[in-house]
Amino acid sequence: MADRIVLISDDTDFFDYIRLKLELRKSDELFMYSFNEIPEKIHLLDGSLLIINSESSQEKTLELIKIFKNSPSVVVAYNDDEIYKKKCYRTGAFDFITLLTPDSEFRARMIPALSVVTLLNKNKQYRDILVRNKILTPNNEVFADYTSVLDNEISRIKQESVNAVFGAISPDEKSKFLINSNFIETILLNNIRRNDILMNYAPNKYFVLLLNTDLKSVEKLWNKVKEQLSNQVFAGFSAITNQSRQQLINEVLNKLHTAIIFSKNNNNIKNVEIDSIKGRGNSSPYSNFKQYRQEFGHKIEQIISPVFYQMQQKYSAKLSGVSIEQNVGQGYGNFYVKGKYYVSSFRVTSPGFSKINIDITLTKNSEDTNTKRITLEPDELESGLLEDLLEQFMAETKNAE
Repeated sequence: MADRIVLISDDTDFFDYIRLKLELRKSDELFMYSFNEIPEKIHLLDGSLLIINSESSQEKTLELIKIFKNSPSVVVAYNDDEIYKKKCYRTGAFDFITLLTPDSEFRARMIPALSVVTLLNKNKQYRDILVRNKILTPNNEVFADYTSVLDNEISRIKQESVNAVFGAISPDEKSKFLINSNFIETILLNNIRRNDILMNYAPNKYFVLLLNTDLKSVEKLWNKVKEQLSNQVFAGFSAITNQSRQQLINEVLNKLHTAIIFSKNNNNIKNVEIDSIKGRGNSSPYSNFKQYRQEFGHKIEQIISPVFYQMQQKYSAKLSGVSIEQNVGQGYGNFYVKGKYYVSSFRVTSPGFSKINIDITLTKNSEDTNTKRITLEPDELESGLLEDLLEQFMAETKNAE
């Protein structure tokens, strides 16, 4: 695959100097621009290796690095300024070298930067295909119709008796907004096979469908992937047997969030194996009904109400022609999406001892056209899982319009 390399400097001598150091292939593309030309050439910078001479434009260099975080930036300075070097790395520079760096070392340090460019462009090709097939939205917020993708694939897997594994992958709550989405996607796409399917179900959160494999093989794959992820990223996997789409989603989300909770409570335990955490069976940690009701009241106050409010704020600004409402009370929480001809509701209740029900209903023209129930153990309802279920609810609601 050809690489695109962009040299940026206000010193024309710098272009000749660096061009001699680069070992370009015939297929590689080399562009050279001054800082003033960048606004007109901005479309060429994304997905390129940027080599920036910052000697007379340090602030402009830092701004470029910040804007093009998806493109590896190598800063070339005339001297080894430790203070400025630290600023570049903090802003997101891939590497910092000086003009005194020997040619052999310079070329060696270009190799990992060019490898990242190759991976990012491969990732972009995958994403373009998904957008073209109307599976992924152009802004990559969520799969436009991952439910249909899953329904079709699960049906085919069952008909053809194919061994397959379904999984959910997500950073923990502290890391999910700190990780660039391209980073996780690139690692995952570089490790799964071409026929496997990667799907966003929320920002920085993914479903993955792995074909012709089993849980033992997936465990080895995940251990390999985890070594390449520098942040707290977790997964839950289930073999596909006779489950429905929603049953599979519930299974993997429960395993995912159990792994996150387990890690939170056991910071000294490393390399937790997939499926090493088993369910609690039918036992309940609550000794009586009154205590259970009190605990559910705490969940309404500390989990349900804040998550409902955050999701209302998030989607109210994005969706036109609909209203989003939410309310909570003693023993329940309601989240509504109201369009011109439909109402979708997501209702959390605690109707009995030691269980929580989530009832999802789509009503069109005063008739319930789609109703389903998700039942959870009390300890399974935490903010990350509730947020994920609401993201699914919003995706399904948009598809039903």
